[in-house]
Amino acid sequence: MTITQPTKNHSMREVEEGEEKLSHECKQLLLSLPKEKGWRTPHLYLYQNFWCQPNEIQTIMTIQQHFQATDTDIILAIIPKSGTTCLKALAFAIVNRKSFLVAKKHPLLASNPHDLEPFLKYKLYANNQLPDLSGLPSRRIFATHIPFASLPESMKMSNSRIVYLCRNPFDTFISSWHFLIKVRPESLGLFLIEEVFEMFCDGVVGFGPFGDHMLGYWKESLESPHKVLLLKYEDMKEDITLHLKRLANFEYLKVLEVNKTGKSIANFENKSLFRKGGVGDWVNHLIPVMVD
Repeated sequence: MTITQPTKNHSMREVEEGEEKLSHECKQLLLSLPKEKGWRTPHLYLYQNFWCQPNEIQTIMTIQQHFQATDTDIILAIIPKSGTTCLKALAFAIVNRKSFLVAKKHPLLASNPHDLEPFLKYKLYANNQLPDLSGLPSRRIFATHIPFASLPESMKMSNSRIVYLCRNPFDTFISSWHFLIKVRPESLGLFLIEEVFEMFCDGVVGFGPFGDHMLGYWKESLESPHKVLLLKYEDMKEDITLHLKRLANFEYLKVLEVNKTGKSIANFENKSLFRKGGVGDWVNHLIPVMVD
């Protein structure tokens, strides 16, 4: 995966003006990191060989230092816009299948999957929080976009299990493009799809490069199949009954009232988290030269 030559000549003043709430330690770190133009924020920074936003770097540092995995934890890992909401719903339904035998009372009918299975970085450890996780059920489920190499050591060393969902990169890009337009409509005036696509191909996308992210978990799934299970989004779409079982399928989750309103992830409306999730929709957006 090719990465463009990033810019490193930025001052503390530039960092502080854009990210006033960052710790001094994080601000100092950003001064030493390569940066590139961002999709939703002015810049993305190359931290531990993947690109992310400044506030995400601070949160990830906190997670790496403080999160303690248990042997019964389930970690849902995925690069953004590759089927996260669907994977969360599936995992919750399977783990809690004996607790909610009456379909009409199932929590997924009343709560967004992101509320039932929180992101480590967007909820639990966001805004410099150090949450007390001791009161959670023994079968804890967490979600993350962090590449495998940068996961907390306790996740790697414990007997916790990791489920990774991968998706065709063309469809991942198109889903990311539509999400960008939903959460930042002004992007249509700031970016051309060709420009954003070039950034994606160069690896400059949240938690990218895409290929490195996927291959990191794929390698672990081969070396430690008892530890890491790799799933394909396209397989789930092809045989939805097998994968979701007692859970309403992804299209049904989209029309639930709980998923039309509210913000289960800070700054993002629930309705922006759902799209048709089609396989092969990239053919309707990418011109031949981009595919090549």
